[in-house]
Amino acid sequence: MNDRQLLRYSRHILLDEIGIEGQQKLLDASVLVLGCGGLGSAALPYLAAAGVGRLLIADHDLIDDTNLQRQITYREADIGRPKADAMAGHLKQLNPACQIETYGKLGEAELLRLLPQCQVALDCSDNFATRQALNAAACATRTPLVSGAATRFDGQITVYRPDLPGQPCYACLFDSEQAGDGACALFGVFAPLVGIIGSSQAADALKILLGLPAEPGVLRCYHALSGRWQHFAIPKNPKCRVCGGERA
Repeated sequence: MNDRQLLRYSRHILLDEIGIEGQQKLLDASVLVLGCGGLGSAALPYLAAAGVGRLLIADHDLIDDTNLQRQITYREADIGRPKADAMAGHLKQLNPACQIETYGKLGEAELLRLLPQCQVALDCSDNFATRQALNAAACATRTPLVSGAATRFDGQITVYRPDLPGQPCYACLFDSEQAGDGACALFGVFAPLVGIIGSSQAADALKILLGLPAEPGVLRCYHALSGRWQHFAIPKNPKCRVCGGERA
């Protein structure tokens, strides 16, 4: 690190759990974030500000008026722009040294190509099919995955570690064809909730990159009305169609 970096990241370096060595790990890291909506708007600025060296961000949606209630990265002037492009511009202003790569909709082949380049992936998407596709690719490439979701007043976050033995995957918990989060376009979402879950995803991703405990295989549920968290251990499904029998 040069003198400018030592100053910029000094508040991280002062932490015994991070120090210069840990900050260098962040600078050398690559992270894939799938979704630049409410969760991504909260997670991505923290990852860039913290010094993650390379961010691969993917979203095929355009910004519209309804996003501005909770996706606080964007402004009215951004309406009509691709979310990934607008987010990249914001992150570059936040930390010009961060390498940003933008993508639209990522299919199976693209995920399998990109994930081996990354040390962790964040699922900030808003639909079940995308979540399942990212989980399958993460399992195939053994890439740690931090999955978040938020709707109404309820949010959830889970760290999946397919790189570790005996760990469950997203499909161990959610594998019904009818499963889903409930689109915020139909049910609404409390604005600060996506910030709470998204910033928690960023925290877990940074902990994984730093080698700090990140409590894998635990579904953490947050209820914004009560302000309470609940934790539920996720058992590995030996018959899981994605990870069953592969990492006993």
